Amino acid sequence: MQHDPLVEKQPRTAGSERVRHLAIIMDGNRRWATRRGLHATEGHRAGIDALRRCVRAAPDLGIQILTVYAFSTENWRRSQVEVDMLMALLVEFLERETPELQREQVAIRTIGEIDHLPPLQQQALHRAKEATAAGARLVLNLALNYGGRSEIVRACRDLAAQVATGRLTVGDIDEGRFASALDTGDLPDPDLLIRASGEERLSNFLLWQLAYTELLVTDTLWPDFDRSHLEAALEEFATRERRYGGTR
Repeated sequence: MQHDPLVEKQPRTAGSERVRHLAIIMDGNRRWATRRGLHATEGHRAGIDALRRCVRAAPDLGIQILTVYAFSTENWRRSQVEVDMLMALLVEFLERETPELQREQVAIRTIGEIDHLPPLQQQALHRAKEATAAGARLVLNLALNYGGRSEIVRACRDLAAQVATGRLTVGDIDEGRFASALDTGDLPDPDLLIRASGEERLSNFLLWQLAYTELLVTDTLWPDFDRSHLEAALEEFATRERRYGGTR
């Protein structure tokens, strides 16, 4: 992988007030639609609009990496109609937004088992990532067919295979080596996680990476989330003292 100064890991200091890496669980699209008597599709479309607003605002607010939970491994359990609709919206989003992301210097990346997505979606992601690869203002990291437990299992299998072939010894495996085997291996851990819609759970998202991340739950449904909500979250983050297990 080529060196990318935007996502190069750097040491953190306790009490840092800057959100460099923001993670978001974009929840509440269907509830938003139901409350308005609309089809779930309209809720998901409104959720895409909210994502667009956050992507535009993030670089101005000092955010360099935005990781969003777009489609989980558990989402396959939804009705086939809804899954097909979400897959179609993914392609629509990528085709419509890629030119704007190029202009705004936003690089699309992904985490999750992308090779298990349908071929059309894989192809659209490949085109979008290639077209935006030079983006240096923001990394938009899409978690697709992603599950935290699955990611950890895949990392264990990868490390075990390296031990079996002699490329590693068991003693070589420490927290740093394990973290590097995850999908986010070249990214710093999130500073802040925002969960929309009031639910207070991680939903199998970034289970390793969120160990010392600040958590913020908002009752705002994701389609209603805008720059003002994002700014308020960053202001709340700035009041917190991050101790990383210390006493400071």
